[in-house]
Amino acid sequence: MDKKKKRFYVRTVILAILVAAIAFTVYTTATKDTVPLLKVGAEAPDFSLVDLDGETHRLSDYKGKGVLLNFWGTWCKPCKKEMPAINSQYNAFKDQGIAVLSINQAQTVFEVENFTDSFNLDFPVVIDKTKSVTRTYNVNKLPASVFIDPEGKVVRVYEGEMTEKMLAEFFSSIKPK
Repeated sequence: MDKKKKRFYVRTVILAILVAAIAFTVYTTATKDTVPLLKVGAEAPDFSLVDLDGETHRLSDYKGKGVLLNFWGTWCKPCKKEMPAINSQYNAFKDQGIAVLSINQAQTVFEVENFTDSFNLDFPVVIDKTKSVTRTYNVNKLPASVFIDPEGKVVRVYEGEMTEKMLAEFFSSIKPK
């Protein structure tokens, strides 16, 4: 086989591989369903993240309490709007067995501290630096909130901004009996 024919076959094979890869990417993107955060009734996956004071928080440490996992970013306008409501309702419910774990989306400590200081938040704020928890919980839109009962089961998933009234209702549904 001469050089030209060999080069032609190699180029044809490479081109075929590229076309197949592009077709596969287009197909998987077009047929991808949006994955829900987590199914209600599912066991909430355990994780471990560090807060702004260097303290480690594991979801399993909160067993026996109702827990709100609130995923957010400093750039997210609805996140900013709901933070005071979360803080207010946390303070109203914390003595009733409710915990809030606020999970920032991989931003710098400086950005997160400026944000939390401006709201004077009373609950732990952790940074998901690698977004591993965000991926585990299939969070795609912010803000996203996952409400977990004292047994560790997901009872509600909410995407979007929450009001104080909604939070009061949601916290009431997960507080220990």
